Amino acid sequence: MAERLQKIISQYGIASRRQAEQMILDGQVRLNGAVVDELGTKADPNSDRIEVNGKLLRGDRQPDQVYLLLNKPRGFICTRSDPKGRRTVMDLLPKNFHHLYPVGRLDYDSSGAILLTNDGDLANRLLHPRHHVIKTYMVWVRGNPSHEKLAKWRQGVMLDGKPTLPAKVKVIANEAGNSKIKLEIKEGRNRQIRRVAEHLGLEVLELRRVGIANLTLKDIAPGRYRLLNAQEVEQLYADTN
Repeated sequence: MAERLQKIISQYGIASRRQAEQMILDGQVRLNGAVVDELGTKADPNSDRIEVNGKLLRGDRQPDQVYLLLNKPRGFICTRSDPKGRRTVMDLLPKNFHHLYPVGRLDYDSSGAILLTNDGDLANRLLHPRHHVIKTYMVWVRGNPSHEKLAKWRQGVMLDGKPTLPAKVKVIANEAGNSKIKLEIKEGRNRQIRRVAEHLGLEVLELRRVGIANLTLKDIAPGRYRLLNAQEVEQLYADTN
């Protein structure tokens, strides 16, 4: 069955669908010997010759789909490799999982839940803004935020000329003059939480993502991971319909 090349490439665990699109635009993909530069191009790996950076994709060798939830510590970046030599989430995984790629990102100084998979369809669903997948965070900020600031956070603030979506914000502890906040958001702009906090005059001391949709970090120590079961994967698909 013919499908878009970027979807096929993501299904083989070579890159996420967005990364595959860029690879096509950069001329790194050949179809039946010809360089492809149009994102709408379709192919069938069982009958067409598809090459990515000179590597042939075999229709009979499509890898099994794997879904993994990792508890990322601080000091790691959410990419498969880094030209600057920094540690990546791949350094936390055995080599048999190095064909997976992260779904979304947590920045270097943040920790917590990150999903990795070679299922490009699910990754695309989870990342698409229209699905509003809930992500839950614990955020430690300096001082005690005023009711006014918390209300603004809940309602949404302007970032890059566009308001953030309404969020659930609850102070759950005050310790040593600092506050621990439980935060639920339905979008994931670049460094969104830190930028919103800065906009409100709040200093983030620590940021940890503790949940993605129906997934939590229960029983997963920092730097460790677990595989998702079939019911969890099915629920993620249901959440992104």
